[in-house]
Formats: sequence, structure tokens, C-alpha cells
Amino acid sequence: MPFGYLPSPSFNGFHIGPLFIHMYGLMYVLAVTAAVLISAHRWEARGGSRELVYDVAMWGFPAGVVGGRLYFLATSWNEIPPHWWGPLAVWKGGLGIWGGIAGGVLVGIWRLRKNGANVRVFMDCAAPGLLVAQAIGRIGNYFNQELYGRPSKLPWAIEIEPVHRQLLAPAYRHFATFQPTFLYELIWNLLLAGALVWLGRVRDIKAPGIFALYVAGYSFARIWEEQLRIDPSQYILGMRLNFWVATLICLAGLAWFAVIQRRPRPNEAVAG
Repeated sequence: MPFGYLPSPSFNGFHIGPLFIHMYGLMYVLAVTAAVLISAHRWEARGGSRELVYDVAMWGFPAGVVGGRLYFLATSWNEIPPHWWGPLAVWKGGLGIWGGIAGGVLVGIWRLRKNGANVRVFMDCAAPGLLVAQAIGRIGNYFNQELYGRPSKLPWAIEIEPVHRQLLAPAYRHFATFQPTFLYELIWNLLLAGALVWLGRVRDIKAPGIFALYVAGYSFARIWEEQLRIDPSQYILGMRLNFWVATLICLAGLAWFAVIQRRPRPNEAVAG
């Protein structure tokens, strides 16, 4: 064991009477709450209605959970618990972020159009809140002892208990501390959220340019992160599947941003 490291959590939930509250699930509830509050504040500042944010969240959150789980099942089926309830066991982790964003955004756009709201402006208002939510969600990964990287003796390496190393390749199982990639992503998401808010204030960016930068910026960090991760994954040309997904989405986000900024300025009133 290296001198100085982040200890593994001593618990992953708590009881309220007969009900057991998983920290992973609790973090997702807090994440959604933060995303809603931040988005509502930014949307109201543009003249929009807070109630619309609540409506979008009410529909978008479950759609995001379904989309995230479907993405995980499609790309990491070998990590599904071997029980009939395995595909539904979201309390054990296993929500693919890109599937979650896709599901939530598609349903959110449907609700915005149904209410006659400006989808482009709303997306820019929501982007920083989504990043903060993703950062909070990574705390849940800490309690589940998942999403860590290569073995490490850095002072901030994370201790992983033996039971949570069983899915690793045999060469890694005897190590005790690893790169805390979930922590790296948490820090990046918060920094990127702050940068997008600042950029929206000091630069004249056409909507939904902030959202496009969110897509590109988050995916850029995942390109690096996926090269540290050692948890089970599908591989293509020697690289993890999510490395290629992140690369393609990052390039698409940058291209989308460039196209948005070159087009004539769209209507940016909150009502579409």
C-alpha cells in the first residue's frame, strides 16, 4: 500500500427503517436536483418559466435513466449481474452517460416543442447544470468502487477492495490502489461547467453553441480517461469502445459548434 491514498468507502448506503438507501441512487437524485435548479435559474434569467424546467426534468430524467441503461446493456453486457433482475439493477451501477444524455435530450426536446419553447436557448441554459449533475453522479461511482483506472501509487490513488476487483484482468487483481478516474472526471466536469458559464457571459455565442461545446468538452476528457480505465470493455483496434465513441462525439461537437457560429443568428427569444 502506498504512503497516502484515498480510502475505499466504509459503506455504500444506509437504512431508513426497513428501506435501504443506496448512495449511488442518492447521488443521482442530488444530481438531478442540482441540474434542475441550475437550469431553472439560467432559464428564468433569459425570461423563461421555471415550471417548464420542472416539466422537462419530470419527463427527461426517467428517459435518461432508460437510455443510459440501454447503452450500458448494449456495450457492457458482460458486467450485468447473472440474475433475471440483472438488466434492471441500476443500483449496482451501469448507466452509460451518452445513452442517458441522448434519451433525456430527445424527450426534453419533445416537451419543449410541445410547450412552444425555444429549444436552442434551453439547451444552452441546461448545459452547465448537466455537467454539475454528472460530477455529482461520479460520487456515486466512488461509493460503488467502480470506474477507476490503472494501478497507481500516487498520493491520491483510490483503494479498491478485493471484491470490487474480481472483474479485472488477473494481472491487476493483486493491486490495492488505482487511478481515481471518476474523480478526474468530476473535477473536469465542474471546471468545464464554470468555463461554459463564463464563456457565455464574455463571448457572443449563438445558441446552441454552449451545448455543442459541452458535448465536445466532456467527450474530450473521456478520450483521455478511457486510456486510463482498466474495467471490462469491448475493444476495437486495440482501444476501448468508449474511446472511439468519445472521439467521434468530440469531433461532432466541434463541427456542430463551427456550423452554429457560421449560420445567421437564430431567434433567441425563450418562446420558439
